[in-house]
Amino acid sequence: MATDNDYERFRTRLDARREDLRALIASAHEQARPVELDQTRVGRLSRMNALQDQAMARETERRRRLELLRVDTALKRFADGEYGYCLVCEEDIPVKRLEFDPAITVCVDCAGR
Repeated sequence: MATDNDYERFRTRLDARREDLRALIASAHEQARPVELDQTRVGRLSRMNALQDQAMARETERRRRLELLRVDTALKRFADGEYGYCLVCEEDIPVKRLEFDPAITVCVDCAGR
């Protein structure tokens, strides 16, 4: 069973992660911009490399936005007084599991199903 100190520590970690993700998403916007297709300035391999970099940047941004959504949802559960309970079976999520990922939404048993 988690204590109030545990929950406050998880909330602090979630707040910090949210701010980190927001900053990363904002700074990565330049990397995901469209690739210039001017063949006179850039060779074919350079363009292919730029397209690959762009695709990787977009995927990274998508994953960061997904994680930000998970963190925001966990913080909303804090506000609603529902944090730390499994969304499937409504039992307490063990502290060790929340320490691993404070944004987790299900207990080990329900995650294994």
